[in-house]
Amino acid sequence: MFIAMRFVLLSLLLGSPAYAWNATIGDICTLTHETEAEAIRLTYNPAQPLYTLEITRRAEGWTQTPWFAMRFEGPNPIEIGTPRHKLSDDAMSLFVSDTGFGNVLDGLEFNQTAYAFTQDRLSEFSLEGAAPEVRKFRTCAAARLS
Repeated sequence: MFIAMRFVLLSLLLGSPAYAWNATIGDICTLTHETEAEAIRLTYNPAQPLYTLEITRRAEGWTQTPWFAMRFEGPNPIEIGTPRHKLSDDAMSLFVSDTGFGNVLDGLEFNQTAYAFTQDRLSEFSLEGAAPEVRKFRTCAAARLS
């Protein structure tokens, strides 16, 4: 019985996908995180310089709305919004671009949960493990400034 229970527990742990935050540094730097339901991807192109945020919903896409916002909850809560978002052709991904993403990066690094939302859609991301990867992602911009 004990061996069977250990096997079941081990199978559940090994069979569960690991969703980690991941930063890569290169000509275009990325910060990504995926769950079964959604994916979030930030890019920084130092040649322009331009930051881009992409949030993809796998089951139910986004709808065209007048604004998009993010709320970060935890020790340093932040809420930001913009009317300058765009949807992919299939409406599964939402995009925002800007020359500065300081508030987004602060929200990801210093909080526990991120919410991306419009009037009728909500995506939630755990920020567990995000802080070291956000710091790594920030080095991309810092390296280009020196």
